[in-house]
Amino acid sequence: MSAIRTAIIGFGTAGRVFHAPLVAADPRYALSAIVTGSPERERAARHEYPQTDILADTDTLFARAREFDLVVIASPNDSHAPLARAALEAGTHVVIDKPIAVTAAEAREITTAAREAGRVLTVFQNRRWDGDFLTLRDVIARGRLGEVRQFDSAFEWWQPDTGTGWKDLAGPDQGGGVLYDLGPHLIDQALQLFGEVTDIHAERDRRRPDSRSDDDSFLTLRHVSGVRTRLWMSTVAPAPRPRFRVSGSRAVFRAHGLDPQEAQSIAGRRPGDAGFGLHDDGRAAVVEGPQGTQNVPLRAGDYREFYRRLAAALREGGPLPVDPNDSIRALEIIEQAIRQTR
Repeated sequence: MSAIRTAIIGFGTAGRVFHAPLVAADPRYALSAIVTGSPERERAARHEYPQTDILADTDTLFARAREFDLVVIASPNDSHAPLARAALEAGTHVVIDKPIAVTAAEAREITTAAREAGRVLTVFQNRRWDGDFLTLRDVIARGRLGEVRQFDSAFEWWQPDTGTGWKDLAGPDQGGGVLYDLGPHLIDQALQLFGEVTDIHAERDRRRPDSRSDDDSFLTLRHVSGVRTRLWMSTVAPAPRPRFRVSGSRAVFRAHGLDPQEAQSIAGRRPGDAGFGLHDDGRAAVVEGPQGTQNVPLRAGDYREFYRRLAAALREGGPLPVDPNDSIRALEIIEQAIRQTR
């Protein structure tokens, strides 16, 4: 069966660290083209993927659309919906890096366009395949925590100065800020674990004097199931909270540190390398309750699963790795949080 001819738009963090290595590592795909207008990123892409066409702009890509089966959109947030529409009109399937769009209305428009075009559209919610999240799902499914009552999830780091990238320069109307950056991950994980949300409380702050958008935000979600979710996201945390702290009627689950796949990819390691997706220090999560404390080995994170499932969807009509409606629901919650905190 021929490889899925794939073009990636963007070679910043999303394209270079996540999508290109994952596509290149999977024999079901061919990394056929990378689109970047940056001379520096063009040189990096040519060095890393010498057999791949490097294109300067999306006009060139879409003029050659018949050469590609799949377009991966890994560009700034406010370009997601326009580029998805263009790719669908050109006849390709589409992967959009989160968030699916800046507004839920835009997102619904492009999902409708994909359905009418008979093309696959899905969203790269890769944090569903973080090792600590996979471990937590197993622990909950086995009933080790009892009835889950509170889910605390934090994604924080220390970057006290604003940078020159689009994430720091864009306003909320362009999808800038930490809520648009990390919220789609944290909200999606909460919805996957505990289902629909009835109430939210939001706090959005700009801690750095020259920030255009929020850099320190907090959400509380009340699920229909009764679970209370609390989500922290920050680029100005001198020290991070636990990545997960999940309180149940019988025990508490704790895990520290971020999934290592992103850092490993930045360091030059690749999916499939020995130990990829595992913490090099061998850390474990903890389940603690009245009966004592037990270490829980962390599963290996595996973002490759997204592209495995996508190949099955494209070739065999299997289910999508991520239903875009899930990402739209997370985006609706983000929009509600922004309205609440204006």
